[in-house]
Amino acid sequence: MDEVYVDDEIVLVDEEGVEHTVNILFTYDNEDRGAQYVLFYDKNNPEEIIVARYYEDEENPDNLIYDLDLSDEELDEAEEILATYQEDPSIQDLIDEE
Repeated sequence: MDEVYVDDEIVLVDEEGVEHTVNILFTYDNEDRGAQYVLFYDKNNPEEIIVARYYEDEENPDNLIYDLDLSDEELDEAEEILATYQEDPSIQDLIDEE
């Protein structure tokens, strides 16, 4: 998927050319894995949080590639980070300040 940023929104374009506008909840890095992740949601369905790994497109460095096919380990980690984020308002404040 390609992307376009609009503040805290991303417009994702899937393999079929269909655009999907989603809101970024937050991003985080896993330095051990050398990977970056984004948690986002559809503004029409904010209860469903989606996590994806992202990286630069080698052919076009201005674009990011979002990979939704994550390992169980990556999904478990994202769930733990999301739970911590939702339970601790001080973390939410830190992220909102960035």
